[in-house]
Amino acid sequence: MGTLYLVRHGQASFGADDYDQLSELGHRQSVRLGEYFRERGIVFDAVLTGTLRRHRQTWAGIAQGLGIATEPLDWAGLNEYDSAALIATVHPQPLGPADTPELYRHHFRLLRDALARWMAGQSQPRGMPDYTDFLAGVTTALDHVRERHHGARVLAVTSGGPIATAVGHVLGAAPAAVIDLNLRIRNTAVTEFSFTPRRHMLLTYNTLPHLDSASHADWVTYA
Repeated sequence: MGTLYLVRHGQASFGADDYDQLSELGHRQSVRLGEYFRERGIVFDAVLTGTLRRHRQTWAGIAQGLGIATEPLDWAGLNEYDSAALIATVHPQPLGPADTPELYRHHFRLLRDALARWMAGQSQPRGMPDYTDFLAGVTTALDHVRERHHGARVLAVTSGGPIATAVGHVLGAAPAAVIDLNLRIRNTAVTEFSFTPRRHMLLTYNTLPHLDSASHADWVTYA
């Protein structure tokens, strides 16, 4: 039986012109996760990442903490959806920066509504696949791990949407539950599956063992 570790990227640049860039804290979160793996003797037989910059930067930080220089396998099916394109399907006017608590909550209320419509096949965000194809991108990654890495430890660096989608797929969860899972995933959180050649089984979800100390309490972020 193998173990698949799904890791959400470190803190990115929410509200900036380019979200797809780790913040300085996001880099430190990533390095700290790599250090945690190294301290516990966790060695990965294979590494997959999405192709977004924040995925690659997160893996670079983890690799730094591990003290290794492994080249990951790029897997576009682990890329995140486009939240701006989704929100545009329910709020065509441009949103201002989410620089207050109320505007931040408003952003995620719109995103929740847009995700529900997309997952139900009621909208087609510009430049995005339909939800069936997005789901297939995630499940083919799971299939690859089961088929190629039986008995191994595999790390996949991705985003909240694919992780929630993977968990929902394995558990047979309803779309509303998948959205709830998605919007609660923390930066560099670890979700674990055990797997056999036939199936994946959820072990843990959204954990931060590497930040489980008072000195790292202010390193816990969601965006």
